[in-house]
Amino acid sequence: MVAACLVMLPSGCASIEYYLQAMGGQLEVWQRASAIDGVIGDADTAPALREKLRRVLAIREFASRELRLPDNASYRRYADLGRPYVVWNVFAAPEFSLEPVQWCFPIAGCVGYRGYFAEADAGRFAAHLAAEGRDVFVNGVPAYSTLGWFADPVLNTFVHFPELQVARLIFHELAHQVVYVRDDTMFNESFAVAVEREGLRRWIARHGTEADRNLFRLMTERRTGFLRLIESYRERLDALYRSPLSPQSMREQKARVFAEMEADYRRLRTEWGDFGGYDRWFAQNPNNAHLVSVAIYTQMVPAFEALLKREGGDLGKFYDTVRELAARPRAEREAQLKSLSSPQARARALL
Repeated sequence: MVAACLVMLPSGCASIEYYLQAMGGQLEVWQRASAIDGVIGDADTAPALREKLRRVLAIREFASRELRLPDNASYRRYADLGRPYVVWNVFAAPEFSLEPVQWCFPIAGCVGYRGYFAEADAGRFAAHLAAEGRDVFVNGVPAYSTLGWFADPVLNTFVHFPELQVARLIFHELAHQVVYVRDDTMFNESFAVAVEREGLRRWIARHGTEADRNLFRLMTERRTGFLRLIESYRERLDALYRSPLSPQSMREQKARVFAEMEADYRRLRTEWGDFGGYDRWFAQNPNNAHLVSVAIYTQMVPAFEALLKREGGDLGKFYDTVRELAARPRAEREAQLKSLSSPQARARALL
């Protein structure tokens, strides 16, 4: 997740209050961060945290050495913020559309979410958008990237996650420092997800246990099941919103579709042995903004993975090709990615 709103001066469309909370929140992160080596050496550091941080340093070295991700000061410091999430993102969409509402910033460009360091602030902004008739979703996130402008620290919000989840987050956020395109959130997030997935495969191959391999398989199966569920209902809703129904009839049909989606998720959850990893996503009465939040992170991932396969798994060549893509006009970039994510292209990538 890119914290564009957190590090770049907002344009006139954003309020001074938003700018101040962003700067204040970022300043708090900086002030609380200490070198990981020092935290490990501190006698007052809990043994469990000390061991977690040692593993983080190993992951961080692997990221630069094996994945060719930036070798800089990011994720070499640690900060305890005393809260479960570093930022709460607000996603929004029109009542009858799956296109995200976007907010624009001078350097980072337009992004499909707006982040707040305080949950209450995010809630107030979401309520304002909802009062205007938009669908909204507030999602707490454990990590973000300042795109290399600052040294992003490891945070208490994710350091105690299972090791594969910690590695996934670090690989993802560092990927944003490799390639970032203004005004194209889906491109940026899908690229970072593709890098994190490849990074996890290589980490497990080099350092993983049998338990890690089983966990990765389960993570992949469950994520695939969740995404297939969401995509099937996204297609139904897209067709509904293009139909000539009256607003009231469309509203009623929309409510039924989302109710069916939740029922299907409960059945899927049972098949997973009551695994509740996606319960929080469903807890806020899913709407268009929820679907937007998923599409931003996943829609182009198959294309990037096919591109990596085409480059023979060479991450250096892959990054160079993605940089070339990033420099092209958006329509041309999207056309090439679409060709890579066609069923035929995906089949070739598996050969």
